[in-house]
Amino acid sequence: MLEFAILGFLFESRLYGYELRKRLAALTGHVRPLSDGTLYPAIKRLVAADLVLKNLEAGSIAAPRHMLELSPAGHGTLLLMLREPDDIFITDENQWFCLLAFLRHLDDPAAQAAVLRRRLEFLSTPASFFYEGDRPLSAEDVGDPFRRGVLQIARVTSRTEIEWLRNTIGELEAQSGHSAVGN
Repeated sequence: MLEFAILGFLFESRLYGYELRKRLAALTGHVRPLSDGTLYPAIKRLVAADLVLKNLEAGSIAAPRHMLELSPAGHGTLLLMLREPDDIFITDENQWFCLLAFLRHLDDPAAQAAVLRRRLEFLSTPASFFYEGDRPLSAEDVGDPFRRGVLQIARVTSRTEIEWLRNTIGELEAQSGHSAVGN
């Protein structure tokens, strides 16, 4: 997810490492604090893979700094990751939000709708956090008020997201001339 987010932010503009770190922390810092020991090796891997270019530029006041920008290969890689995201980006809420943050860069409404349909299909599959044998438990099945709370909050969140997904898929399909998703 970190490397994906780096590519996403660099798709938008060239950034110094410090600026990139601030943006990454704002997007993903609530999930996992971002340390230099995590960020800079990820940047180094992306540079080694020719997905990110790193150029030394004179600073306005300070010493020269490294400017990071997306290479043509990085641009293509990000677009492919947006068009065909790994399943974990569809099923894991934190990675899903990271994907959503950059999905606008995929400038094909039909392709954007296809990604949203994958998430809608995932959310529409019956599941639970808790089971009795193979049977998923609903909030009404659970006596523990804390587990019941988890299930009730998840239900409301899922319903809200499903509504947003259906509406947004309909809008995207209208833009691309495809039929809208059923409600």
